[in-house]
Amino acid sequence: MEELLDILRSLHPEVDFARREDLIDSKILDSFDIVSIISEVEERFGVVITAEKILPENFNSAGALYALIQALEDED
Repeated sequence: MEELLDILRSLHPEVDFARREDLIDSKILDSFDIVSIISEVEERFGVVITAEKILPENFNSAGALYALIQALEDED
């Protein structure tokens, strides 16, 4: 989880990603951020985030995104 938080903090160091659960709803993350996150996550975690997984609920919090990463890792 800490590695994911590092990725998120590199985009917006002012945001408390460990606590926020409205990253998409509050427009903290935009489409460019999502593309950057996907690229970094795929590289660092060795998973592939397919188009059908790019849903607001999967990116609204670090916890949701981490759960997605874990689910993708389990698929392998």
